Amino acid sequence: MAAAGERKRVRRARRPPVGASPGALAPSAGATRINVIAYRGERLVERASVHVNELAPLLEPGAVLWVEVEGLGDEPALRQLAELFHIHPLALADIVNVGQRPKAEAYPEFELVVCRAACPRDTLADFDLEQVSIVLGRDFVVSFHEGERDVFEPVRERIRRGGGVIRNLGADYLAYALVDVLIDGYYPLVDALSDRLESLEETLVRRPTQALLAEIHEVRREILALVRIVHQQRDAVSAMMRADHPLIADATRVYLRDAHDHALQVSDVLDTLREMGLGLLDLYHSSISQRTNEIIKVLTILSTIFIPLTFIVGVYGMNFEFMPELHWRYGYALAWGVMLAVALGLLWYFRKAGWLGDRRDPG
Repeated sequence: MAAAGERKRVRRARRPPVGASPGALAPSAGATRINVIAYRGERLVERASVHVNELAPLLEPGAVLWVEVEGLGDEPALRQLAELFHIHPLALADIVNVGQRPKAEAYPEFELVVCRAACPRDTLADFDLEQVSIVLGRDFVVSFHEGERDVFEPVRERIRRGGGVIRNLGADYLAYALVDVLIDGYYPLVDALSDRLESLEETLVRRPTQALLAEIHEVRREILALVRIVHQQRDAVSAMMRADHPLIADATRVYLRDAHDHALQVSDVLDTLREMGLGLLDLYHSSISQRTNEIIKVLTILSTIFIPLTFIVGVYGMNFEFMPELHWRYGYALAWGVMLAVALGLLWYFRKAGWLGDRRDPG
């Protein structure tokens, strides 16, 4: 598991300099790659790594054009795309200056949807939240992904196979399919977080440690970040579903309602996980209090045993006539050895019992 300082979950927004004009861009340092899929009934055209100048001939009335932009580092190409598809400068700024909250905004000629994709790293419980922006036009969809990880391969495969209704409906259904696959991508992540919390709970019952407390706080931070993102994404889908925009047909609103239901399910599970995280904190403090009480009980018993012995020794002293150790050459050394052995034995016992910290706990 990566260290907490190395696990960056939600990236800060890239912003232009203070005082810049509206619509100013702050592109990333990565390259920009454009892939295209155009379809109309049985006809399908798919191209990879195309130039912006090659897109205009693919815009045909009645056909659906999906332009997939990976990486937001080429500002001239992005501005060419915005000019070709009549994307408003403010909308382009929201697309390029990543770190925006998930939302849906209606413009006269297009609909802008900003989402977050849950992209796993090495494990499902270790993830990044990358911004994905979708522009829905009359016969086209342009998707912008800040990273290079492919999150839309399931939709691409459905278009290639030609199954279902995706090849028979318009660009609004394609936009729904992209949003839906982004929402469904949270299910494996939520399941992994749930398993992680259950594992923490089992370990916490057996042996609460400082390392477990740090991991609980880390998981809670991740869950809180997801709760905020998923709630905003749910509201964005709700805005798409309820908006009276001519680009979204009534038939597609039914599917958007299903996507909204999926977002609600993920949101409800995350709310439950957030409560579980709080419960783990309470369980940790209860376990620590219980262990402290047990330690105090044992020490009280030991003190109760030795208090009368100490009293008797204090009253009578050690001034007895027949004490072999008084005239033994090694009696003094033996006394020190016994005292050190008792002290070290008690320290070993306390360490083994976990009263002085767990040897498996780096904290």
